[in-house]
Amino acid sequence: MNLKIIRYLITGAAGFIGFHLAKRLLEKGNAVIGIDNLNDYYDARLKYARLQELEQYPDFQFVKMDIADKCAMNELFAQNHFDIVCNFAAQAGVTYSTVNPNAYIHSNIIGFINVLECCKEHNCKLIYASSSSVYGDNKKLPFAEADPIAMPKNLYAKTKINNEYLVQMYSDHFGLQTICLRLFSVYGTFGRPDMGYMIFIKSILNHLPLNIYGDGTMKRDYTYIDDVVTAIQKIISYHSVNKANNEIYNIGSSNPVSLVELIEKLENQLGTKAIKNFLPKRPEEIGTTYADVSKLKKVIGYKPNTSIDDGIKKVVGWWKLIIDNQSQTL
Repeated sequence: MNLKIIRYLITGAAGFIGFHLAKRLLEKGNAVIGIDNLNDYYDARLKYARLQELEQYPDFQFVKMDIADKCAMNELFAQNHFDIVCNFAAQAGVTYSTVNPNAYIHSNIIGFINVLECCKEHNCKLIYASSSSVYGDNKKLPFAEADPIAMPKNLYAKTKINNEYLVQMYSDHFGLQTICLRLFSVYGTFGRPDMGYMIFIKSILNHLPLNIYGDGTMKRDYTYIDDVVTAIQKIISYHSVNKANNEIYNIGSSNPVSLVELIEKLENQLGTKAIKNFLPKRPEEIGTTYADVSKLKKVIGYKPNTSIDDGIKKVVGWWKLIIDNQSQTL
């Protein structure tokens, strides 16, 4: 019996999470078209290194495209039949939203609307990345999917909340099948250079001052990329037989770690002490993120398998390999 090959579109395929998901889906024998605008928010050489990994698979095709380009998106959907669209294209970063807000409107609002419209017109199931930042500084911990999301602390979070409200409308009005992933501090190999743990590794190894905003007690629910991708895979399988009526899932480790704890773990792996430079807390930052994953556990039996210590060990090993090979300057 010939099994149907599922055809995926992954936006942001040269990005951190999009790359890892594409790689896993290709390993499982699926066909993937990946699009990305390859912007210069961070060193594009890392994006090309990710694409080089994906291009080893015969069922992968890359198209350089901006999701905010309505005409190009319409043409792409018209020329291909996508079973599932995974939207990971977005302007990321909390602090950068205070510097360049237009980039967030361009990608996270205009681009996202284009994705929604194309999915509606071509009857595609949509899986999209939201963020733990939508919970703001909610005092109730851990954060559950039913908790209010009306108090964002930064523009990035506001755009993600906007995405969720738009999806609710498209689900209610047009019957669009959608799955929202509220992701909690995803980290791992091939990570973005602007992520805290990546900045810390580089600073520690180069004996540079490491800026800590606040007293270091701020906590994040760090979630290793392999656990995230496994969860997404299982969610896709579950909703291949169960309708996705604007489903929302937290994906986290449910184990918040403070900034000072994270730095200590990095110091232990790198064998070097950090030079800590404490600065005032930034107003756009959330105090603690902590995922209630009981819904995900009930639906797919979710259980993260990578401890923070094991995850940091893998990231540091990857970083050292990259530096030793001089194949990437991050």
